[in-house]
Amino acid sequence: MSPRPPAQRDEPAVKHPRRSSPAIDRLERRDLRELKPYEPIMLPGTLPQDAAIDGGAVVKLDGNENVYGCSPRVAAALRSYDQYHIYPDPEQRDLRQALADYANVDAASVLAGAGSDEVIDLLLRLVLEPGDSIITCVPTFGMYAFNTQVCGGRAIEVPRDERYQIDVRRVAEAIEPATKVIFVASPNNPTGTLTDRRAVEELLDTGRLVVVDEAYYEFSGLTVADLVSRFDNLVVLRTFSKWAGLAGLRIGYGIMPPAFRERLMVIKPPYNISAAAQVAALESLDDIEYLMSTVRALVTERDRLYHMLQQIGFLEPVPSQANFVLSHVSGREAVTLQRELRKRGIYIRHFDTPLLKNSIRISAGKPEHTDAVIDALKTWEG
Repeated sequence: MSPRPPAQRDEPAVKHPRRSSPAIDRLERRDLRELKPYEPIMLPGTLPQDAAIDGGAVVKLDGNENVYGCSPRVAAALRSYDQYHIYPDPEQRDLRQALADYANVDAASVLAGAGSDEVIDLLLRLVLEPGDSIITCVPTFGMYAFNTQVCGGRAIEVPRDERYQIDVRRVAEAIEPATKVIFVASPNNPTGTLTDRRAVEELLDTGRLVVVDEAYYEFSGLTVADLVSRFDNLVVLRTFSKWAGLAGLRIGYGIMPPAFRERLMVIKPPYNISAAAQVAALESLDDIEYLMSTVRALVTERDRLYHMLQQIGFLEPVPSQANFVLSHVSGREAVTLQRELRKRGIYIRHFDTPLLKNSIRISAGKPEHTDAVIDALKTWEG
C-alpha cells in the first residue's frame, strides 16, 4: 500500500484564476490571457474529502506511476553521491551514452530532459513560429496542445476512430501550410492503444516533424526508435517516470536525428537535468533486470484488472498496452465514482472530454491494490 497521506487541507483544488493588475495587463502576451492551466492529478491529502483505507494507507492509481518504486540501488547511489555542490554535466555525456546503449541508437541522437515534457517543450520552441500549428490525435496526452499554446501556436485536433486508432487519411486532410508537428502517443494515453508502424511511416511521408511519444514503451515492448536513422523528421520520446519509478525526479529523453539534437542542445537550459536525476537514471540503467521484473508484474496486474473490470456491469474497459486501463462508465457518473472512491482512500482519474465522455482510468498496481479497487467498485455497483 502507499504511505499515509499528508494532513488534510480545507482549500479546494487549485484552479489558478487569472488575476488582473496594471503591470500584468500591460505586459502579458495577449494570446496567453485566456490560457487555462494543465490539470494535473490532485495529490492525496489535498482535498477536504480525502481519506485513507484501513491502516491509514491510500491506493494511488491515478498517475500511472510504478507502485513498486525505483530500483533499490537508486536510493543508495543518491545517498553516496558527494558532488551535489557542483553543476551537472551540461552535455549529459555519460547519461546520453547510457541511454543510447539502452535504446540501441547512436549517442549523437539522444537528448535528456527534465521529464519528456521538457523535450516536448524544447521541440516546440525550436520549430514553432507564432500562428504555426500542430496536429494531435485525440483523445490523447494534453501537454502537446498545452505547450503549443504556450509557444504561440495552435493545436488541430483530429479524432481517432472508434477503436482509438489514428485515421491517417484524416490527419493528412487536416494538414495546412503552417502545420509543423504531428504528435502520436503509442501506447496512447489515456486509451492504452498502440499505433501501427505503417501508420507512423505514412505520417512521416507528409514531411512534417512526427513526434512518437513512447512513454509506456516498456509495457508494450514495441518501438519505432529504429526508424530515426531512416527518417530525418522523426523524434521518439521516452521517460523514466512510468517503468523506472522516477516520476518525482523528472527525467526523460528524446531519440532524434543528430541535427535536431544539436539545435536542442543550443536552446536548452545548460543544467536542465539535475545531478540527482542523472545519478538515478544511470543507476536505473544498471539495474534493468530488477526494473523489468516490476514491469512484468504490472503488466500481469494490468491484464488482471482489465478482466475484472469486465465483470462490473456499469463499466466497459478498453484493452491496453500501457500500465493502466481506461473504462467507459454507463448509467452512472464517472466524476461521482471518482469522488466516492477518493473518500475511501482509492485514487483513480476520470475524464469528461468530448471524446471521453464519462470515463475513468485506473493505473495498474499491486494485487492488493486491484482487489481494493474492485471491491469498492462492486460495493458501489450494489
